[in-house]
Amino acid sequence: MTIALSQDDFARAGGFDARWKRHAAILAGAWAVLLLLFRRDTSDLATIYWTNTTFGHCLFIAPVIGWLVWQRRGGLALVRPQGWWPGLALVAAGGLGWLLGDAAGVALFRHAGLVLMLQGIAVSVLGPNASRALLFPIAYMAFLVPFGDFLEGPLQTITVAMVMPLLHLFGVPANVDGVLITTSNGYFEVAEACSGAKFVIAMVAFGVLVANVCYVSWTRRAAFLAMALIVPVLANGLRAFGTIYAAWWTSVEAATGMDHIVYGWVFFALVMAAVLAIGWKWFDRDPDASWFDPERLQAPVTRRAEAPVAALLALSVASLFLGWSSWIAARAAPLPAKVALPEVPGWHRVGASTVAWVPNFPGADHFLIGHYADARGRAVDLAVAVYASQREGKELVGFGIGAIRENDRWVRIADLPGLSGGHALRMTGPGRVERVTVSWYRVGDTLTGSDKRVKLETLKTKLLGGDQAAVGVLLSAEQGPDDGAQAAIGDFLNALGPVDAFADHTAGR
Repeated sequence: MTIALSQDDFARAGGFDARWKRHAAILAGAWAVLLLLFRRDTSDLATIYWTNTTFGHCLFIAPVIGWLVWQRRGGLALVRPQGWWPGLALVAAGGLGWLLGDAAGVALFRHAGLVLMLQGIAVSVLGPNASRALLFPIAYMAFLVPFGDFLEGPLQTITVAMVMPLLHLFGVPANVDGVLITTSNGYFEVAEACSGAKFVIAMVAFGVLVANVCYVSWTRRAAFLAMALIVPVLANGLRAFGTIYAAWWTSVEAATGMDHIVYGWVFFALVMAAVLAIGWKWFDRDPDASWFDPERLQAPVTRRAEAPVAALLALSVASLFLGWSSWIAARAAPLPAKVALPEVPGWHRVGASTVAWVPNFPGADHFLIGHYADARGRAVDLAVAVYASQREGKELVGFGIGAIRENDRWVRIADLPGLSGGHALRMTGPGRVERVTVSWYRVGDTLTGSDKRVKLETLKTKLLGGDQAAVGVLLSAEQGPDDGAQAAIGDFLNALGPVDAFADHTAGR
């Protein structure tokens, strides 16, 4: 291949010239200012990377991106970086995504918006030719976003579906109730942490990297990615089966202790090595091949901008969305100074049950929980959480918010058919005590049991105007031998009256 470049351009092939150093310094400075402006989200991401084992792999993404750029340094020296106005569109798109996430209380959108703004600044400062040369490293920044926890539920189901036939095949007497598997010497929860989601999420990032570095054929890349997803899911099912099988032969304590060690330090490495070993035979990329063709990245750049100007404009665009967020936050709804639980016809207040249940609503402006009983001795708990507005740390729904908190002693068994539009679930607590809990949420004029609908309605009230007050109403009852918890909740609900009217009254509407 022949590259027709000037003598000065060839002189730059031995290393980055002053232009590259200048643009790199401007880009680093702009990134630093952006992360400082959005320091709350920057801090959130750092905390998630460091403390959440599901997203611990994100700590390695930045070093990998640095390595990918370093691998391309020879070709980059032949490409001229130039500021570029259209890159600001990516910054604006990221800012809008961040604003939507901030208004709706969806951390994923905020974090994705911040990363997209970082990518947009890179395109704005470096220009189209250099950005095309760095297309994969810039795109790979998407894995800085901690995403994928939505896989936990489906993977729990898949794991249970794999484990039960294997237990029966190997002669282990076991039965399943939702995500709880019971054997003759103990019971096991296929919890979110045991679903294999953290493994699959990390393997996606690893698989995309290997597909780019080791393959040229898109067919082989797709096949490798499919394998990188399927093998961890199958391996996690075998791991869960092995843990329960070992517990059946030994003890629950010994088997679960071994499981944490194997899963944390050995299992992931073994499966990752197995995936690489399977794909090794079909690697088709020459290790010495160039990552891109510099000759094709010499087109004149239209809509050019000076790099410092592009960086300043990008930061200005991002700041607009911060200001918009502050304006929204100032429109909280007024609430009554005090709220009280209602008197419910046919029901009287009693003390808490032996195994107390308290839902989690951190940051609620008002939170009340009361325990009621009727003449037949049936008991129902009523919990109410009231928010003047929602923001980070003051959310009506989210992970660990609501009926079951994070690392709670209460464990979700399964979802149940809804009741009057509310979301019902069955859970178990200390001593295998079971409860049925139904949750309703009132945002604006909407009453729903759906977390997603809450986020959508919260977004609408914040961006389009409206009453930002939000109320959560939960009814819960212990499940006795007669399985009458749902009937008791239904009777209490009929005596209480419409949930939306009760929620509005509590919020002072």
